[in-house]
Amino acid sequence: MEASKKVDVSVIVVSFNTKDFLRACLRKLSGEIIVVDNASTDGSVEMIKKEFPSVTLLVNKINKGFAAANNQGLKHAHGRYLLLVNSDTEVPQGSIEEVTRFMDDHPDIGVTGVKLMLPNGKMDPACHRGFPTPWAALTYFMGLEKTHLRIFSHYHELYKNMNEPHEIDSPSGAFYFLRREIYETVGGLDEDYFMYGEYLDWSYRI
Repeated sequence: MEASKKVDVSVIVVSFNTKDFLRACLRKLSGEIIVVDNASTDGSVEMIKKEFPSVTLLVNKINKGFAAANNQGLKHAHGRYLLLVNSDTEVPQGSIEEVTRFMDDHPDIGVTGVKLMLPNGKMDPACHRGFPTPWAALTYFMGLEKTHLRIFSHYHELYKNMNEPHEIDSPSGAFYFLRREIYETVGGLDEDYFMYGEYLDWSYRI
């Protein structure tokens, strides 16, 4: 790796016809930023070239799917940490630096997620997933996880304390922060998943 290319965090953003969301997302990001466009037709590519010339832009002629596009970005990343961010996610200033410090202080942690907040001010439970099992799915779709009792809350692990760091099965792909060593050991996302489920599979392999 060239010395000039050494960076703390490489951020990969996949976009498909999300120009306005993408613009808001890119304004908040720091580090090496790589956007993979999946054949958008809404002017996303032109917007990036005009407004964010420092962004590394990879343009696909067809929609390759979410897993494959993220893998493209990962292959171009130089950071010692890798961060996958959804194009509709806005990252508050200083958040990436804070997570980087957290990972530096905890070398035993391979992947970190964050508490993702929805526009209504509530936490997005998708950022706090348990691995899928028949029981987890049954209790979720029956609405029993709303009790936050451990026996019923494995789908989103809502029985855990959301105000302090703790272990979960998988963070959301909207903000998925991992060490380069983990990626180099486990490999990228399984491209058999076009969209949805790929992060759970990745976390399970990790």
